Amino acid sequence: MARDGETAREHAGQEAFTRQPVPRPDGNRPVPPRPSPDLDDPMSYTYTTDLAAIRAVVHRYAIQAGLSEARAIDLTLAVSEIAANTVKHAKSPGSLNIWYDKKEIVCQVHDEGVITDPLAGRREPSLDAPGGHGLWIVNQVCDQVEIHSDETGTTIRLHMNLPQHNAGR
Repeated sequence: MARDGETAREHAGQEAFTRQPVPRPDGNRPVPPRPSPDLDDPMSYTYTTDLAAIRAVVHRYAIQAGLSEARAIDLTLAVSEIAANTVKHAKSPGSLNIWYDKKEIVCQVHDEGVITDPLAGRREPSLDAPGGHGLWIVNQVCDQVEIHSDETGTTIRLHMNLPQHNAGR
């Protein structure tokens, strides 16, 4: 169920800790131009300006998935940066979907904005550049970042590998 602001904050804690792992979309396909989230899925959120609720949901879900506190904070900051870009540049609501499996956690953000630079976030910006630092940092802290942008909007997937417990056994 899509939520925003106060409603997301009210449900973030209880759902993030009780939610079972969600089946992962086919990982071999390219990022779809438009996500098609299940609107009954409680890990699907719509946001306009309340990024605190989104940060709370991502952090709790990252911990539940098995990320360390430090990596959960990295993922939370990365999603927050992408969501802040939605608020600043897209001028439209954004949607966040989160899922994980045994190997990774994925946060997918979609909005109606368009990124025209195909290398956005891939080149290190100069220290005096007026922008571009956020996407660069996102690419540094996440294990994989996928960006798909066209006239229908932008979809960004942030991947973080989960610790492999007993991987050698």
